[in-house]
Amino acid sequence: MAFGGFDQNKNTHPVSEINMVPLIDVMLVLLIIFMITAPLMTHTIKIDLPKTGGQAQPEPPDAIALSINLDQQLFWNGTPLSRQELQQRLRQISIQTPQPEVHVRADQAVPYRLIAETLSDAAQAGVTRIGFVAEPDQGGQ
Repeated sequence: MAFGGFDQNKNTHPVSEINMVPLIDVMLVLLIIFMITAPLMTHTIKIDLPKTGGQAQPEPPDAIALSINLDQQLFWNGTPLSRQELQQRLRQISIQTPQPEVHVRADQAVPYRLIAETLSDAAQAGVTRIGFVAEPDQGGQ
């Protein structure tokens, strides 16, 4: 055979060099593709975008943590207070612009009556941004 064969009698050794021809072929094909697509990327499309008339959004107001523990004690950001003091503070925040959010946290054993009274006080004071905070269910408990 002219190119070699299955003859094992000759002292043949494996070729330890990498064949670079396929890698060069791939590189040349990529070069041609980039040469063709590069001029296409320089063309731009004229678009008349709308103008915005709004202003930047203001910083969101701070949230107030209103907590009710198992002993039915009220807490304003961790500070204990009475129901009358709560009503005064709710009136103070109702006139603020923007109005801060009130996050209500209540122990699960607190009677609903106390939570409803607290929400009623907030509504009478004019507080409109009220949210409830709860613990996620641990599943199976």
